[in-house]
Amino acid sequence: MFGRRSIVVLSLLAASVAVPVTAPLIGAGTALAQADAWQTVVGPDLRFRLEMPAPVNKSTADGKETGHAAPRVAWESKNGGQIFDFDYVDYDPTWFTSRDSKVMAKELGRGDAEKAFPKSKYKFVRDELVTLQGWDGYALDIEGDDGGLVMMRTYLVKDRLYRLLVTANDTRTRNAATRFVESLRLAETRP
Repeated sequence: MFGRRSIVVLSLLAASVAVPVTAPLIGAGTALAQADAWQTVVGPDLRFRLEMPAPVNKSTADGKETGHAAPRVAWESKNGGQIFDFDYVDYDPTWFTSRDSKVMAKELGRGDAEKAFPKSKYKFVRDELVTLQGWDGYALDIEGDDGGLVMMRTYLVKDRLYRLLVTANDTRTRNAATRFVESLRLAETRP
């Protein structure tokens, strides 16, 4: 369900949730000033926008995977020990539209999460179908014993898959994580 890049990100996140992140005291004022610097990311085709902490790095996969109409496009930013990851990929025409979008959203939203985050070590605090502007999606929030959190959102819009993934470990970083996952806006609303 998840591509190779997603498995690597999930593995890194599983490791980062288990280890608390502490900021060095030297330069803490600078880190706090940078923490407030957010930028708006707008899709090259103007089909979406969202906010991420600056600076944001954009990348495009070298090739397209089976079923994809184009390579995956991703944006990533880091703020202290927090990871913000957003990507989208266009699937071949009718790939999703010929399937039940709620079922697909759940399969793609959960993917291999239980392998990366075994339920014996992690608590699934949110694990449910959601919608964004009428489009089907999936929300999965996973918390570690130390209080670290991974928030994932997946949305299907026609034949495009959008995914957001972020880590958090305290109230400040949870607020930033919530701001990120709630910032996604789509140009199209499903009737």
